[in-house]
Amino acid sequence: MNNTITNAAFTGLVDLAAAQLGGKVLLASDDFFAEKENLLKPERPVFIEGKYTERGKWMDGWESRRKRIPGHDWCIVKLGLPGVIQGVDIDTSHFLGNHPAYASVDACMVKKDDYGKDLPIDEKTVWKEILPKCPLAPGSQNLLGVASDKSWTHLRLNIYPDGGVARFRVYGTVSPRVPVNATGEVDLVALENGGRAVACSDMFFSPMINLIMPGRAANMGEGWESRRRRGPGNDWVILRMARPGYIKRIEVDTNHFKGNYPDRCTIDACFEPDRYIDALNWPDINWVRILDEQKLQAHHQHLFISEINSDGPFTHVRLNIYPDGGVSRLRIYGRFGKMTIDEINKLRRGEAVNAMSLCCGSSVWAETMADKRPFTSQNQILIHADEAFGKLTKKDWLEAFSHHPKIGDIESLREKFASTRSWTQGEQQGAREASDEILKELAEGNEKYLKKFGYIFIVCATGKSAEEMLEILNSRLGNSPSDELTIAAKEQMKITEIRLEKLLA
Repeated sequence: MNNTITNAAFTGLVDLAAAQLGGKVLLASDDFFAEKENLLKPERPVFIEGKYTERGKWMDGWESRRKRIPGHDWCIVKLGLPGVIQGVDIDTSHFLGNHPAYASVDACMVKKDDYGKDLPIDEKTVWKEILPKCPLAPGSQNLLGVASDKSWTHLRLNIYPDGGVARFRVYGTVSPRVPVNATGEVDLVALENGGRAVACSDMFFSPMINLIMPGRAANMGEGWESRRRRGPGNDWVILRMARPGYIKRIEVDTNHFKGNYPDRCTIDACFEPDRYIDALNWPDINWVRILDEQKLQAHHQHLFISEINSDGPFTHVRLNIYPDGGVSRLRIYGRFGKMTIDEINKLRRGEAVNAMSLCCGSSVWAETMADKRPFTSQNQILIHADEAFGKLTKKDWLEAFSHHPKIGDIESLREKFASTRSWTQGEQQGAREASDEILKELAEGNEKYLKKFGYIFIVCATGKSAEEMLEILNSRLGNSPSDELTIAAKEQMKITEIRLEKLLA
């Protein structure tokens, strides 16, 4: 069985540091004997008797030299996807006389704009201990729980005082980062958007979570594959959407599965926002057949649009394969629907933070709003939003501003708003219809604004023509930096209130 993503002790959770998700080892205090990059290898560590390098015994892991000065060794890991961490596996397999005596783990959150950079951390980075110093057993997996409900992007594994660790796994749930301007279709079940694999009939050869991993599978092992069925019935897998959504098209990809792909498939869906569905209670759910039986081909991307019987809204989908076999990816494309106040109240904290982030890009504001739950009315939500705005700092406002596109970026506007259907419906509609000459003037004005104030021009564009926005921009160029920040913050508040109304059913 492929053990790359899941571990029996953390069933249903994701290895947020997995290289398959984009996890990277960035920096280590020392890796004299064995390279730090080995920590995130997907395969289990191995030991080769008699294999040596010019520096000593070859080891499949990260190993520092013997420390002869005060202090301890450490290694910094960038998570493939930001998330809430619930446990780690500090695996010392094959490290017997050279394993660290103790280990601890620190975490930090890097702002969204810097997350794509390899090393956006320095001596000013604020680290938070999420796993206190604890003893490690030699030659074994050390499975350790983490009590933290915050989302993190980077970890620092500390070992005391030195030694070797074979593998480092970080188990948790993804903090989705669906863009604020995700105006068209999104993959409703994608791992990076907050989807989850919750149950399946069998995953003997490879785990069900592979179905919703980013990108196309590189090989057969990166899909979901059940064992050969020798009795009656069929195999199935259930996926939970990030939020209730409407389905527009479905992709079933059997990439790399040639002699072992399913013969046929069907797809069911349900709307169960208040129920936790697992492998035991799934037969009790009221499933609706949204895709009738379809013949499948080997090593092929199957796309279904007109064949879909109902668009929802739904919260879960169930892929049924007949009778067994392997599927590399399942994509459920559509749009997220509005949410009731009760649904917002029942979201996990990370999910609530993400929902609020769609309305305002300030992480402090989004976390404050998530912690203000439960809400009782839309008016109460707007009151809390206004109170949270009043406590934001300049740094928070600048973070919020950074989540908007530049007004006047001709190529961005033509492309970004061509398929607007949800979050930005009506926003910058005037720019969409503007002439190239006006868009050029907007772009030039925005560059002057950026050079003077250090952030992009923010205006509540709903209902305004491009000419009106250009006039407003030019009038605000004469403001002092302090006055302009106040004005921009008020415009951000207007935008956020409009988006809160779009979020709520």
